Amino acid sequence: MRVDRFTGDVTGTETAKLGYFDLTDSDRFHAVGQTTTWNWQMGSQLQWVGNKNQIIHNARWDGADRKTPYPDFCAKLVDLDSGTTRTLSLPVYVLAPDGRYALCVNYSRFMVTHKTIGYPATKREPNLGLAPDDDGIYRMDIVSGDCRLILSLAQLKAHQPAPSMDKAIHWITHLEANPSGSRFLFIHRWTERVEDETCFLHRLYTVNGDGTDLRLLECSDHSLPQLADDFDPNAVGTFDYEKSEYQISHPMWKSDDEVIVWGPHNGAIHYHLYDDKTGKVDVIGPGILTENGHMTYSRDGRWILSDTYPDAGTNERILFLFDTKAGTRHDLGSFYTPPDLGKLNRCDLHPRWSRDNKTVCIDSVHEGTRQMYLVDVSATTVEQ
Repeated sequence: MRVDRFTGDVTGTETAKLGYFDLTDSDRFHAVGQTTTWNWQMGSQLQWVGNKNQIIHNARWDGADRKTPYPDFCAKLVDLDSGTTRTLSLPVYVLAPDGRYALCVNYSRFMVTHKTIGYPATKREPNLGLAPDDDGIYRMDIVSGDCRLILSLAQLKAHQPAPSMDKAIHWITHLEANPSGSRFLFIHRWTERVEDETCFLHRLYTVNGDGTDLRLLECSDHSLPQLADDFDPNAVGTFDYEKSEYQISHPMWKSDDEVIVWGPHNGAIHYHLYDDKTGKVDVIGPGILTENGHMTYSRDGRWILSDTYPDAGTNERILFLFDTKAGTRHDLGSFYTPPDLGKLNRCDLHPRWSRDNKTVCIDSVHEGTRQMYLVDVSATTVEQ
């Protein structure tokens, strides 16, 4: 995604150019479209469609009024071979790895609960219920375009409810399908004070791809002194939320049956690995992996790629690999981020693997512009 600015509020009128780089042709950029439906943290959810030479991204619906769950937004599927574009009725969050279906949520709800990953409405922001029965997770078939609600916010609020949910607004985030696409994970969040992220409460779930067999893996419900009338949310540091001892964050599948997440379990917060079938929980990298990050496993399951949030003193973020076989951490680099970028417009490293596990890609602003960088890690991952 290319934009003509380094930072600034996104209003829904700014255009981003979309495309891909050909690494075999001097990193040549191929533009394939544009959108006004994006944010600094997650872009337009631009992603490949399975193993096909197709990409999908979110876009703003600019036609006549229509009766869909989220009428301001849609998705565009671009076939890179034919150059054709097809419109799908809902905006996507993530696709199953084989590209058969997409999981879709309400980006207007994010504008209230977690603005950094929301899209501004075309005209007026819609009125939102706290936990309605017509909002939640939709499943959309990529071939037919058919979509249906498979899990509602009302269902989640009613599932093993807690008193803290009664007056709170609810939402769903961090959806990810397992490698086979048979199940997916997500975080259910709720709060009475949307302006203060340290008041967010969290539950980690997995569920079948059709919305059946809901399993609660972890809940971080706890008392919230921040809800007192005299609490000042402006006293909260920019990244205090990510460093909270109650945070459940960045879950990812290791395999069809294993989920890694940064979060609390039995009174202590770590990188935890959950067995989705048995409920068994293991600590990963105790004493070494001590900070929240955006973690993913290598294809062979040996290496964890992750990062840290900016250090409060230096504003540096660390990119690293963790060898689960040897129990050792390998720091790959330190990257500065300007502290005045703030929360909504920040640029996390968001490291991700190449398919051969020899290269990782990051986003960074350490050179004064927003760029994507490739880091060769083959000397570490291949030779050891």
